[in-house]
Amino acid sequence: MSQNDIADQLKLLEKGCVDVVPADQLADKLRRAKSTGRPLIVKVGFDPSAPDLHLGHTVVIRKMRHFQQLGHKVVFLIGDFTGLIGDPTGKKMTRPQLTPEEIETNAATYRRQIFKLLDPEATVIDFNSRWLGKLGSADWIRLAAKVTVAQMLEREDFRSRYEAQQPIALHEFLYPLAQAYDSVALEVDVELGGTDQLFNLLMGRHLMREHQMEPQVVMTLPLLEGLDGVEKMSKSLGNYVAVEDPPVEMFGKLMSISDDLMWKYWLLLTDREEQEIEAERQRVTDGVKHPMEVKKELAGTIVAEFHSEEDAHAARHEFERVFSVGRLPQEIPEVQVAAASEAMLLPKVLVEGGLAASNSEARRLIQQGGVKVEGEPERDIKAELCTTGSEPVLLQVGKRRFARIRFIRD
Repeated sequence: MSQNDIADQLKLLEKGCVDVVPADQLADKLRRAKSTGRPLIVKVGFDPSAPDLHLGHTVVIRKMRHFQQLGHKVVFLIGDFTGLIGDPTGKKMTRPQLTPEEIETNAATYRRQIFKLLDPEATVIDFNSRWLGKLGSADWIRLAAKVTVAQMLEREDFRSRYEAQQPIALHEFLYPLAQAYDSVALEVDVELGGTDQLFNLLMGRHLMREHQMEPQVVMTLPLLEGLDGVEKMSKSLGNYVAVEDPPVEMFGKLMSISDDLMWKYWLLLTDREEQEIEAERQRVTDGVKHPMEVKKELAGTIVAEFHSEEDAHAARHEFERVFSVGRLPQEIPEVQVAAASEAMLLPKVLVEGGLAASNSEARRLIQQGGVKVEGEPERDIKAELCTTGSEPVLLQVGKRRFARIRFIRD
């Protein structure tokens, strides 16, 4: 691809995007950057609301890398100030606010994980407390005067909560306002985000106009469904692939997605061109290639990017050894679980052993037949495990997650 060809640049930058607002301005900004030699300032904001990034987060991070590859300035903005407010996007109730300690811990993890995709030499990491923390009461009042309540209620989640007579805390209105002011402070040319952030990103355009600045171009990317193929990838739902998952676990998780969802993963989680993806899809449709083989290639591509080619080959070999031949993995982690009595409910053991994110998820897995104890399926959510034995208990969740649980008693 020629970096000097605007059409080629647009093809790369718009790949996988849902909204480009307005599309003609993106082309204009790229042409201006080429003629002046001044790179575009491209911003993505991340509230450090969880300690780990997963592949759903990397959809927009990959788009940041595309801008980097074209020589533009990418700002990875950590919302340490907006994190104190709590992003209300998509929430049916007020979101809990983070403590400064939680924000700092999570932000430190983000700084490490983003460089699995981004070039550290070409990435600017900034914190929005640098300018938002300096605004005084009068500044916030002047800022709030630039947006009406009617405009805020145009946002779907605010409107639905208002109509349902569910509470909306006043500080929640400050969130999109604060996010928009980030664009003013950084003089942003382009802001990226998920489709659920469209209102907030457009608010940035509005506020930039209010400050007599050229509005940013807004680009949104799809929300990535998790391993269940239904809900958005989320750690709380247990349907996620973390960017720091071990290679074998990452490979195995990716092999569990449906054949249909696989193509969206190819589009949003790899740099393979859309034309190539469609050609591969046609080969599967024509029966020339088996979808299992294409999925293995997908899993290998993703593992290689976040680990190495060698790790990807080893992970594929282990997957085929375990799941094609039906053997146990060569390495099964042993997890110690504290036992207060002679027996523990199986759902609690799954949570304590790191095999389920919550008791409700554990019960659902058991009822669906996704849990085995010493190789035997267990469907009783009231099943108990004896904690007095000297040998660890082998647990399996789904086809890919194993642990030997060793109970520790005082």
